[in-house]
This record gives sequence, C-alpha cells and structure tokens, in this order.
Amino acid sequence: MSRSPLAHSFKAPWILRGGHRQTLAGVWARQRFPPETSRQYQVPLTDGDALVLHDDLPPQWQAGERVALLVHGLAGSHASPYMRRIAARLNTRGVRTFRLDQRTCGAGLTLARRAYHCGRSDDIRAALWWLTEFCPDSPIALVGFSMGGSLVLKMAGEAPHLAPPRLESVFAACPPLELQRCVRSLQRGLHRLYDQYFARLLREHVVRWQAANPQAPRVTFRRPPRSIEEFDDVFTAPLGGFASAADYYQESSPLQFIPQIRVPTTILAAHDDPMVDPQPLRQAVCPAAVTAHLVDGGGHLGFVSRGGNDPDHWWLDWRVVDWVLHT
Repeated sequence: MSRSPLAHSFKAPWILRGGHRQTLAGVWARQRFPPETSRQYQVPLTDGDALVLHDDLPPQWQAGERVALLVHGLAGSHASPYMRRIAARLNTRGVRTFRLDQRTCGAGLTLARRAYHCGRSDDIRAALWWLTEFCPDSPIALVGFSMGGSLVLKMAGEAPHLAPPRLESVFAACPPLELQRCVRSLQRGLHRLYDQYFARLLREHVVRWQAANPQAPRVTFRRPPRSIEEFDDVFTAPLGGFASAADYYQESSPLQFIPQIRVPTTILAAHDDPMVDPQPLRQAVCPAAVTAHLVDGGGHLGFVSRGGNDPDHWWLDWRVVDWVLHT
C-alpha cells in the first residue's frame, strides 16, 4: 500500500485560511449536484430497526467491480453535501456507491425506535454484510465522515474477525477519536458556537422523529440541552443503555480500537479543526495497516484548496477518490 504525503499537499487560498473559514466554506460554498437518481434499500437490523442505503449505480458498472459505502456524520444524512459530492465523483469513475442513512436519519426517520450514536458500530457492520450479499464478489471501501469516521474506525478495530472478508479498505475523515475530549473542547471559546448549533439540531431532530414515528421514545426535556454533552447525558446515554454521557464516551471512543485494525486504513484530519481536537490523533498508536495524516489546514470537513493537480477545489473529495481507487 503506497500513499502520497497528504499532510503537506493541501494549500488553502488566502481568503479561506483558518479552521473556522474552512469549516464554514465546506458548508456554504456554492456546490452543484447531479439529479438524485439513487435507489433505496432497507437494511434490517436484529432489534427490529432498519437502516437505509441509497444506491448510486454507474451505468457501466459490472457485477464484481468495486463498491463504496459512505457514512455521514452527526446531524447528517445521505443528502449531506460531502456525501452527494463524493458519491458523484466515485460514480463517474465507475465505483458503485451506497450512501447510508443511519437510524432515524434521512429516509430512515420512521424506521427506527432507537437513536443513532457513536457506539452503533454494529450497524455499520450490518450494512457491510448486507452489501456483501447484495454485491457478493465486489471489494468494498468503507468511508466515514466526522462521527461516521469514528464509527467506521470502531467497527474496524473492535472485532476485526467479524468484518466481511470483502472489506478492502477504510477511510475516516475528521473523526473524533476521544469523545469526552471532543465535547469538552467544544465548550471553550468560539467553539461553543458549534456546540450550541449542533445541540439545537439534535433537539430539533428528536422533535421531528417523535412527530413522524409513533414508536419513537417520548422524551421531554425539562430544559433544552444547550450543549452536545448535555444532550448526550439526558438523551443519548439513557436511551442507548449507558450510565451517563461519560460512560457513553468511554465505551464508544474509537481511539482504543485503532491498534487492532487490520484492514488498510487512512485517518485524515486537520491541525486547525475547530470541532475535533487533533491531539488524540498525534498520540494514537497506529498498527501497520493504519496511516494517520494531519493536514496543515482544512478545518472540519472543509479542505477547500486553492487548486493544483485536482480537477477542482474540493481537496478532500479527491483524496477519498484516490484512496478508494488505488488501495
């Protein structure tokens, strides 16, 4: 497995230097997407819930050729901009791509009685095994973004022997590796704006879920959680079977599982990420199969470059494409 020195190849335009600017540019920059033509499939889970896979099938794809599974981050879905962009880029290169809606997310809003969270690596494994049966001879690349990156790393390392044999590679972009450290970092300085923003998104998501699904838990907040940690303490942890948010973070943090990863894996993060503290990645004990890249800039899932050898300015997209095609 040979890879280019990614940590030194990203260059931000002067107007987008800094983690906050890069992060916001990744969301608000003008983007064009192809028409939505994917076909939906449900992945049944052993507890009665279901996930949804959105199948982006290139017209020239043949049975046995490569497929990729993309996993979104917190408050995301199959329709998140990075999911749509990267699926389209992989499609144009002949890779059949499946965009996952985790429990209660996107098209899965009414299909689950339990909420998604960073500990549900079994769900990722279930989606991979479903893909193995649906595309039985195809090598699979697994790609996760932010929280999705945490999930794919946890899945790959906690029980390597349970992963499908056709899982060829893993790519994790901007994953929180120590969840407690991540949420505490979000409670300081300007980072609190992100914390409050996501806490609001999570509260609103619960309201939509309860309105759309009669089987959703009837949780009433005594006061609206004002941070991700507060939300996890009163919602995620008790509904997920954890004693507290701290217990949930300890059990679900992927850092402890990285040393056991055996499948070729890249972890990509930015020094200036305002949402995920990069220090755990600097300290991670990586086995031979895992390569960690800390990029000088890029923010959180931004990586809007000033140009170079890529077809456009979406630098992260092309690193994912390169990994999937050349692992």
